[in-house]
Amino acid sequence: MYPALQKELDTFQRRTPKSAEAHKRNLKRIPLGVASNYRAYDPYPIFVKEGNGSHFRDLDGNDYLDHNLCFGALMAGHCHPAVMKAVGSRLHTGTMFGMPHDMEWELAEEICQRFPIEMLRFGSSGTEATMHAVRLARAATGRDKIIKFEGAYHGLHDSALVSVKPHAPDFGEVAAPTSVPGGLGVPKATLANVAVATFNDLASVELRFKQNPGEIAAIILEPILMNVGLCMPEAGFLEGLRDLATRNAAFLIFDEVKTGAKLGWGGASEYFGVKPDMICLAKSIGGGFPLAAFGTHKSVMDLISQHKVFHGGTYNTNPVSMAAGLATFREVLTRENYRSVEKLSQKLTQGYRSIVRKSGLQAYIASAGANGALMLYPKEISNYRDWTTIDIDLWRLYWFGMVNRGVMPQPYWWDEQWTISVQHTDADIAQHLAAFEDVAPALAKAQQERAETAPVLAAH
Repeated sequence: MYPALQKELDTFQRRTPKSAEAHKRNLKRIPLGVASNYRAYDPYPIFVKEGNGSHFRDLDGNDYLDHNLCFGALMAGHCHPAVMKAVGSRLHTGTMFGMPHDMEWELAEEICQRFPIEMLRFGSSGTEATMHAVRLARAATGRDKIIKFEGAYHGLHDSALVSVKPHAPDFGEVAAPTSVPGGLGVPKATLANVAVATFNDLASVELRFKQNPGEIAAIILEPILMNVGLCMPEAGFLEGLRDLATRNAAFLIFDEVKTGAKLGWGGASEYFGVKPDMICLAKSIGGGFPLAAFGTHKSVMDLISQHKVFHGGTYNTNPVSMAAGLATFREVLTRENYRSVEKLSQKLTQGYRSIVRKSGLQAYIASAGANGALMLYPKEISNYRDWTTIDIDLWRLYWFGMVNRGVMPQPYWWDEQWTISVQHTDADIAQHLAAFEDVAPALAKAQQERAETAPVLAAH
């Protein structure tokens, strides 16, 4: 461990004793002491007390500029006034009915006007959206197999929990990755139905079609690979996937749980100019409330209308979440707000790049829309395996160093990215950059020390 990292960890523990106490208490009743595995990290996670706008406070009263924003689900920021007003009025007229209401049509119209889909169904989480999309694609094609990309995260159902974070040597050859279960409990039959390809490698996708002629129902991907920090599609990659899917009569599914709201007004299809057959949405479309959707052509959605594919859910179109979604689409995710966020993104990205150059840190900044990340690599990564070479302790020095200076630069874990909300300001970006300018020299020094000791270690 870097001495500088140990110093930051010591500072973190001095600043957050109430979080340490809360975590210890939680461990008695809740596995890992948290409600989702992604929230657990050493020495313990920060426990939040309240949030407003672009900031939140922990149990010890420490204030943080928030670029975590619930793993990117809060592009609206905390307690956005328009969302709070819409939700507040719904709380007094009924929170659940399990019956249809007018907001369903209204929100469906808003979504279909932005994305290249004709019909949709709602849910509560990204996992639900991708699960139902995959099932619908299988039903429409009469095929069982799908192609996903190594390192990609599409939720927690069995078909998604394949090769999410595989380790060498289990993951096989890069040109033909092995399908690796994401943990115990994933059936072997599921692995046989999920072929894995390498992001930005069209040949690996074409190979899977050749190996499974007439058996692939769909290709599912995040248009920007987000489970490795931020990995952009190379020129022609998405267009190539569109062509391969069409030629093989398979669906192209864009998992836009992260990109759908945070990339731009019309999501990835507008941003990249590539139209998928099916889109999955969640996270930031709900403005802080659980809301998801999946949609495609009417001819495919008719399988649900004909009772050939079953879709249901007690919490689907919960009136409170739908009110939040309508307010989010109409008053938060506006073209004007996207222009504002883009300006803040450029300021943050350019500021990071300037500090990286000045400090001598070997790194680059990846950004698109409201998303961005400090990528601690000498050159741009193009797939999951490139990402696995990250210096984890160096990243932890970055994250704890920033947090100790009042800036949560992204969710914990080195595969995440920052989010810029519509409530962030120029002053927030300046605060973020000031913290990074303070941390960057220690990162560059640690990186240099590692480089100098590496040859010595190799010689022994």
